[in-house]
Amino acid sequence: MPPIATEPIVAALRTVLDPEVGINIIDLGLVYGIEVQDRDIRLTMTMTSAACPLGAYLQASAERAIRARLPDVRTLDTTMVWHPAWDPAMMSADAKRQLGWRG
Repeated sequence: MPPIATEPIVAALRTVLDPEVGINIIDLGLVYGIEVQDRDIRLTMTMTSAACPLGAYLQASAERAIRARLPDVRTLDTTMVWHPAWDPAMMSADAKRQLGWRG
């Protein structure tokens, strides 16, 4: 079985929306890293704040989205990190536009 590529993982994560703002977690800049080794995935992500009540929900949603799109995943390790702290500058230009932000 061929190793899993990063692109379908990113595509899966683009389906996971932050329910507070309706923007996907990739464009919000909440995904810090995706490491793939064969069929094992390590996902590193954050929240906009350590006090965000949606952390567990978004983490579980990310895992479900990946497993739904890539059923051949052997292991999926998702780690929530707080350093570096999330900053609005981490959002994509499209996310900033959707939120009406300039700059």
